[in-house]
Amino acid sequence: MNLSSAAGRLGFPLRTPYAAAKWAVVGFTKSLAAELGPEGIRVNAIQPGIVEGARIRRVFENKAKARGISYQEMEKEALSVVSMRTTVTPQQIADQIVFLCSVRGRTISGQAISICGDTQMLP
Repeated sequence: MNLSSAAGRLGFPLRTPYAAAKWAVVGFTKSLAAELGPEGIRVNAIQPGIVEGARIRRVFENKAKARGISYQEMEKEALSVVSMRTTVTPQQIADQIVFLCSVRGRTISGQAISICGDTQMLP
């Protein structure tokens, strides 16, 4: 299992090296899946969106401060490009990984799976 990002599906303005690395994870995943599939080995990538936690709180706080707006305004703006208007929890990411590694996910390979609440763009 590999970890990419919504940036590996959408790009990320002003974070080009980060986005390029996350796109590379998708290419790596697809290539490994093709190479290892005949041996019954599955390879997938997870592409989280905005993940709840201390890191994103710091990011939003810093962006809000730089723009002279409140944290709540920054968070609302960031979530406005997410169809479900919510962050993703670490548990939701773990749940998807457990499913993919289980017998129930046995035919899923070579996929970049977004767990992002339908993120349309990165702020």
